[in-house]
Amino acid sequence: MSQSELDPRYPIGKFVKPPAITPDDRLDAIRTLAELPEMLRNAVDGLDTAQLSTPYREGGWLVRQVVHHVADSHMNAFTRLRLALTEDWPTIKPYDQNAWAKLRDYAAPTEWSLELVESLHARWVMLLQSLGEEQWQRGFRHPENGPMTVEVMTLLYAWHSMHHVAHITHLRAKEGW
Repeated sequence: MSQSELDPRYPIGKFVKPPAITPDDRLDAIRTLAELPEMLRNAVDGLDTAQLSTPYREGGWLVRQVVHHVADSHMNAFTRLRLALTEDWPTIKPYDQNAWAKLRDYAAPTEWSLELVESLHARWVMLLQSLGEEQWQRGFRHPENGPMTVEVMTLLYAWHSMHHVAHITHLRAKEGW
């Protein structure tokens, strides 16, 4: 698919839950989560203030907002994972990601969120690598999206990682950065 044919909202396509999830699928997702910090850092490496203040698509978030969103979203995901592993199908609290993207801290240096993502993903991967088979089937209830197992959530956030890195890398390619 050419750059002009790409849907800038979903440059890698929408997340599709596979009909069956194998241990290899889980390992691939864990590998992606382990690699995200470096991929995200590389995606923004060398961008100046003006470039970080460019929306990844018309009407979309600024590149800096994308980086901060990944940190916020993945902090929430890590908390949800821990709740799923320690409570019996808890109902989690959703949040308004667009409202969060308007908060003042989204003007902070992207380095702050890059460092946060590095530490967060190290812990997240460590925890996922320790799970037994029955723990992969635990989960939580999302008030809007319904029940989700730990294994589906892991694949979803691996996709989410690649989705947002692609927002930035596709913008860079389009702009010749």
